[in-house]
Amino acid sequence: MQTVIGHILSQAFKKAKKVPLKKDDKFIFFSDLHKGDNSYADDFAQNMAIYNHALKHYFDEDYTYVELGDGIELWENTSFAPIYATYKDTFDLIKLFNLKKKLYLVWGNHDMEFRDPKMVEKILHLLYTPKNISDKDIYFDLKYYESLLFEIEGSNKTILAFHGHQADYMNYVHWKVNRFFVRYFWLYLQKWFGINDPTSPAKNYRNLIRVEKNLTKWILKNKNQMIICGHTHRPRFPDPGEIPLFNDGSCVHPDCIVGIEIVDLHISLIKWSLQRNVDGTTQIEKTTLEGPTALNKFV
Repeated sequence: MQTVIGHILSQAFKKAKKVPLKKDDKFIFFSDLHKGDNSYADDFAQNMAIYNHALKHYFDEDYTYVELGDGIELWENTSFAPIYATYKDTFDLIKLFNLKKKLYLVWGNHDMEFRDPKMVEKILHLLYTPKNISDKDIYFDLKYYESLLFEIEGSNKTILAFHGHQADYMNYVHWKVNRFFVRYFWLYLQKWFGINDPTSPAKNYRNLIRVEKNLTKWILKNKNQMIICGHTHRPRFPDPGEIPLFNDGSCVHPDCIVGIEIVDLHISLIKWSLQRNVDGTTQIEKTTLEGPTALNKFV
């Protein structure tokens, strides 16, 4: 099993889309949105306003948006159409990043169908319906990647970014089996009896620890290669000198979303949440949980 996982991780590293990371660049990493159809199982619905507010901020501040997988919930939902109808405003925001060439989308286990370019094009007809050939050339350059390799300016150091299910055998190799049980079995047990899905590392602590151990072993075997991922929903921000494994959390935490920023070659763990004032009003605010810390302390 370890050999298989090590091979999967190494292949993700070798095939990663190379992305330059310059001193003046600004990146925001979010993952695990699990956008659904606004039903009882849609975990993203509660945080939609927070997420849209944050995304608008990052667009206005000229960030590049990186979505590290599970942006769309295609295990519990068999069709993309109701998801698009529910979150059209959110998809319109993502479209703005794409038109500025400041968007990178990575597929995870819950939207693994996006490995297939034909599936991506099919969905693009809903997202970015072209009116002419010129529009098609602009809109249909959107791609989903398995992994990204950020090449840090002025050094030979890199940061590997992917969803993280590459270190989770069942959720990578046998994802269709897990999808079947989630869609037709665990979804209803969770609804009726409150039984958590054991296939998810976010709801199964032992699986979460196993995933983190697999990633740690691979990092140690590969010259302490820095990784940013999601999948487990557990934010992770190591101290300098520790294993450089970062996790951007998720966008389905209770009343908040968590992500990772890279600005001026410094990395931070941030949270956007709804703050209630003493006068009863509310506002959405960003909090820095960890950092900013220079990347050269980790790579």
